[in-house]
Order: sequence, then C-alpha cells, then structure tokens
Amino acid sequence: MSCGRRHPPARARVLAGSLLALSVVPAAAQPAAQADAGQKLEVAEALPPIAVIGSKEEAAALVGSGQFVDREDITRQGYDDIHRLLREIPGVYVREEDGYGLFPNISLRGVDPGRSSKLTLMEDGILTAPAPYSDPAAYYSPTAGRMHGIEVLKGSSQVRYGPHSTGGVINYLSTPIPDSREGYLRSAFGSDNEFRNQVWIGETVEAAGGGRFGYLVEIYQRSTDGFKELDQPQTRVGPGAGETGFSNIEPMIKLAWEPATVLPQRFELKYGYTERDADETYLGLTTADFDANPYRRYAGSRFDNIATEQKRSYLRHSIAFSEATQLTTTAYYNEFHRNWFKIFGVNDGNANVSLGAALADPAQAQALAVLRGEAAGTLRYRNNNREYSLRGIESQLSQAFSTGSIQHRLTAGVRLHEDDVFRFQNNELFTQDESGAITGHTIDAPGSQDNREASTRALAVWIEDEIRIGRLTLRPGVRIEDLDWDVENFNSGSRAEGGETYSTAGIGVNWEQRPGFNWFGGLYQGMSPPDPASGSDDEDPAEEERSLSLEAGLRYSNGAGLSTEAVLFATQFDNLIVSGNLGASGTGDGGAVGEVDVYGLEYILRLDPLAARDGTLQMPMFVSVTYTSAEIANDSNAGGDPESIFSGGRKGAELPYIPEWQATAGIGLRSGIWALDLQAQYVDAVWATALNNREEVILAAADTLAPDARGGRIDSIFLVDLTASAQVHPRVKLFANVFNLLDNEYIVSRLPEGPRPGAPLTALVGLEARLF
Repeated sequence: MSCGRRHPPARARVLAGSLLALSVVPAAAQPAAQADAGQKLEVAEALPPIAVIGSKEEAAALVGSGQFVDREDITRQGYDDIHRLLREIPGVYVREEDGYGLFPNISLRGVDPGRSSKLTLMEDGILTAPAPYSDPAAYYSPTAGRMHGIEVLKGSSQVRYGPHSTGGVINYLSTPIPDSREGYLRSAFGSDNEFRNQVWIGETVEAAGGGRFGYLVEIYQRSTDGFKELDQPQTRVGPGAGETGFSNIEPMIKLAWEPATVLPQRFELKYGYTERDADETYLGLTTADFDANPYRRYAGSRFDNIATEQKRSYLRHSIAFSEATQLTTTAYYNEFHRNWFKIFGVNDGNANVSLGAALADPAQAQALAVLRGEAAGTLRYRNNNREYSLRGIESQLSQAFSTGSIQHRLTAGVRLHEDDVFRFQNNELFTQDESGAITGHTIDAPGSQDNREASTRALAVWIEDEIRIGRLTLRPGVRIEDLDWDVENFNSGSRAEGGETYSTAGIGVNWEQRPGFNWFGGLYQGMSPPDPASGSDDEDPAEEERSLSLEAGLRYSNGAGLSTEAVLFATQFDNLIVSGNLGASGTGDGGAVGEVDVYGLEYILRLDPLAARDGTLQMPMFVSVTYTSAEIANDSNAGGDPESIFSGGRKGAELPYIPEWQATAGIGLRSGIWALDLQAQYVDAVWATALNNREEVILAAADTLAPDARGGRIDSIFLVDLTASAQVHPRVKLFANVFNLLDNEYIVSRLPEGPRPGAPLTALVGLEARLF
C-alpha cells in the first residue's frame, strides 16, 4: 500500500535537528589532556543502563511518586500475574480477565484500564505495546515472571515518556547481562499440571584485542491445563475442540560489546521472541451458573483459541564523552501477530443474539441453551486476525553543568517512530443439533468482516532540566509530539489522512528537609492521542485526551527497616477517551466520556520491628492503601455509542472498574535458611458500567435499558497468598507457593462478555538455583 506522508512541521524539524547536532558537540569539546593520557572512565559510572527509576534507592529521590519492583519482590510470592504484583503498589488499579494475567488491564490514577491502552508500556525503555500510537490496546504485554525488575512511574511521567502520558508509565526490565559468568534456574510444578521454567546463562569477558564482550541466553516457559471446566461430553465435541489452558515460551538473547576506546562506550543488541497458544474466550456465564460453578465454561466456546507471536529487538549505543556528558541512541523494531478465534454471537434459529444479551435476558433462553450445547442453533465465530509492527530510533543526551552554586542535569530526547495495525478478519459459522453435536461449518471469505490498515508516524521531542539548589530539586520539562495518520479500508476503497501536533509540560519538586525525610510534588499536563480513524475524520476529527494532574507527598526512611510514603493526588481529565475493545463499546470503536475528576490518597509503609535486634530473626511487613474518588463530571454518551459501558453515566457517576478502596498487606518471618511470607489483598466493590446500576443492563438507546451481562455490580475481593522457602544449599532454594489460600470464589470482571472468575486455590512447588 502506498501512503501519502505529511512532513513534520518546521518547528518540530528544527527542534529535532538541534538535538541531533547537539549530540556531536561534546566529542569536540573533550579535554585534550584526557584523550592524550588514554584514560578510560569507569564504565559502571559513565554508562548507566536506560531506566525510568533505576533502583529502590533512586525511587526515594523522585520528584514524583513511583515504585521500583526488584527481582526479589517478583519471586517472593511467585507471581507471574502482573495484576497480583501491581496491587502492592498504591495508585495502581487492575481488572483481571483470565485468572493468569495473560491480557493485563491496568490503570494508573483513573484512566480507562481497558487493555492498559492509556499507559506507556515499555520493556528496557522501548515501547512494547503492539502499536502504541495506532492501536494501543495491549493484547501483548511483557511477562512479569521473567523480569529482573518493574518500574512504575505515575505523576511525573508526562514529560519524558509518551505517547500516553495521562496515565503514567510501566517499564519492564529484562534480565541483564551479568558482569561475570552466572547461570540461573527457576523451575516449578503445580495445580492443573502447571509448569514454569526459567533458565539463563551469561557472562562478560575481557576480549583478546581489548575491550569487553558480554552475552546472555535465556528461555522462559509456562504452561497449564487451565482451571476452567469446559462443557463437552462426547456427544458435544466438535472438530478442533479446545481445552482451557495455555502454553507460553519466550527465548531471548543479548549481546554487548565495550570496545577499548578512550571514551567509554557500549553496544548492546537484544532479540526476544514470545509464542503463546491459549484456549481463552470472551464468553462468561450467567449469574446463576456462576453461583453454581464459577469455573464452568459453556460448550459454545469450545473452539475459542488465541495464537500470538511477538518479536522484539533493539540495537543500542551508549557513549560517555565525559562524566558530565552522555549520549544513548537506540534503534528498535517489534512485530506482533495474533488471531483470536472466538465466539462473538449466537443464532437461536430465529435471530442473531449478542453474547451479553444471551446471558442476561430471560427472553433469550433459547440462545443460552445453544451456548450451553443443549439446543440446535448456530455458533457465530470470528477470526480476529491482526498484524502489528513498530519501528523507530531514539536518542537521549544528558549534560551536567553548574551555574554558580546551582547544579543542572539537562536531558533532551528525540524519537522518530512509526507503527501500524492491519486487520484481516472473517466469520465462521458452526451449526449444531439439539444434542450439541456440530453438524455444519461454513467459512466467510477472508477479510470479508474487516480488511483495513491504520498507521501512525510520530516525531517526539522532549527536554527536561534537573536543577539542584542545596537540598531542593526542581525538574521542569516540555514534550512535543507531532503525529501523521493514514487509514485505508480495502473493502470499501476509502482512505483518510490526518495529523496533529501536541505539547505538554510540567514541573516536579523534591525537598530534602533532612536526611531520610523528603517532601515532593508536581504539576503536570498529560496527553493521550486519538486513534488514527478518529483523528483522520475530515468532518469531525476527534480531540485528544487531556489531563492536568497535581500531586504532593512525603517520604521518610530511618535507614533501619522503616520507610513510608504518603501522596495526595488530583487529576482532572478533559475528554477522557475509552477503549472500544473488550465489548466496552458496542461498535468496536472507542469513544469520549468527557470530563472526569479523580482525586485520592496513596500510602505505603514498610518496616521490620526486629531490624534493630542482633538476632537472625527478621519480620518484614508492609501495607499499601489507596483511596480514590473517580467521578464523571458531565453527562456521558461515550462518543454516541449507546452500548458502551460508559454510556448513560450522569454527572457524579463513578467510573467503572475503579475501586474506592484497595489495600495490600504482607508479613514475613525469616531465620537462617527458611522463610515464610503471607500476603493479603483487598479490592472494594466496583460498578461494571457508568450507569452505576446493580442490574445486568446496558443503555441500548436514549433512556432505554437492555439486559446485558456486561452490566451490574462486582463485589469486593479478598485474597490471601502464602509462600514458604528453604535454602537447602548455598546455591539452591526450595519453595512452595499457595495462591488464593482461602479458595474464595469471586468475579474479577463482567467484560468482555459476562461474569468471569478469578483463579481458585492453586499451588506450586519448585526450586531456584544459581548454576555457577
């Protein structure tokens, strides 16, 4: 497909050119004495890795609120589900979907959680959502269990990171190349024949001709039979009928080269791959069937399967012209393909019926019987086949200098980026008889349901200055995003183009009143662009989502096992945009809710009451609490789509899936070679739609409600997890994890199509070993 291209405006071209020119200036300014002496700066000091926060210690000096989750945090409870892990962080809201965390739905401070589409998701500092500009719904998200660390930055993320800066940033840190030869193995087996395995080996060695060479080879694997019970007695099994589990395999390789040059520099190449096959469905249950057995799955979903393939790569170069001047440039390329073959509707012999209506409307009892495999009818399936790609190059220059007694660290960045999404979808129909047996199968022409492509070209430029005046740190900054969109529908022959330039700005502050006691805060603008189709509408181009956020907080640490942080935050959204995925919008497109006001309190406390004692017994504790008020500030029609879960929300209505209260607490007991950790999570009840109605209904038209299982109320959730471990050898640790210790049955979501369960009590036993 040939596409027209609108050139970036002169202002953006000048800014980008200035930054690129600036990147070569420090080389000429390198002091001659250093070059003549052939001295090399210490690489560890001169070339820090690309990171949003860097470490827990650096998190304590942020001008905004953020948390660093390290490898010990990830493995402590054995979490592979990012939802369970992020509930330990205040100000983060999650909506589970499948019980395993395969499709994360994450919100920071009130943005729409649907497919984490309002966050800037990164892995090793590189955008990782399949098409973050063209289609940000993250049907791929990095696997938490294989990570070395996870960084979450909220209020102060709006300047450096984009394009979705109204919600904040999550950066996954993959396993780094070790400085010396190391090997690692973590393997576990548990309920439902679940296997988890992670193994890697790597080292950094002195090269024969000088310099250093490093490598890392890793593979991560997880598979399970699943905890749901598919209705499929022998008489109802059709061709290709699936199970309810999944398999996931993720190899990765990293190579690094630090040449023996006067100026410290480092080249790093990374390639990673993820292949997933999951027998997952959009279809939920009726409330009555959920109460009888929440882990049941109807026979009508027996062919549901999503197959995905993701490739990620980058080539990064870092150089330190001096201890004050550093430049990092990264070229990157990612691909993602997925085909979610899933049931999307049913025909009861008389009419087509939506899944939400079949589950909630008593008048659709025949359609429900077809889904259960108890009546003749037609199962309507769709190949939701999509291909995504992203590519780009970005450069970040950091320069430290002083103006009198004031210290500066000026950092500027520029990114040229392009991404696209290609939809090529068709329907398939399965007819069944009254016993549930499949009697016929027809396939529509490939691409007949959807055959279109959307692409975005973006130039992003940002600059930020960290100003230190004694114990006071100020960090003002500005960001500019220039976007060009192309949308082409190959079925209709229509094509649209568009473009827009956006800017945001903000300032953060941190004041160290005394060692270990800091006040911080900030005022920031945020922006989330519309999708290409909405932005390229000639008659009525969609506006971007805007936010104005304010936060103020304090941190305290006594350096002896006690630390705490409290934050007050307020965010005003102008034109909140919601995702059209997950059945949130009846048309499949997104919509604008309008004005939304969010404010709240975040608090976290960590302590060890035995830290001051001389004995070996430790008792680490923590508690994380979030209070949130998230209300629609105008009457919402969610872009005019009556079937959106946000439609019909009146001024003062609570946002769906944003709890008022949530809390996580943990306590551990450790002595010598053994350890016990107990963790509890509580999430307040939430509304499933902006109607704030307990009934299972959706707004079908103006002031007209229609039965739909996506509507209603979701009760509060309380979960307890337990972990025990024993260090049986200096290099070997045995562990056991129990998730949902109380075996509570609970609804995690009414999206995509009706009530869905969280995972029941499950257990894992395994070992963790250092191989060298």
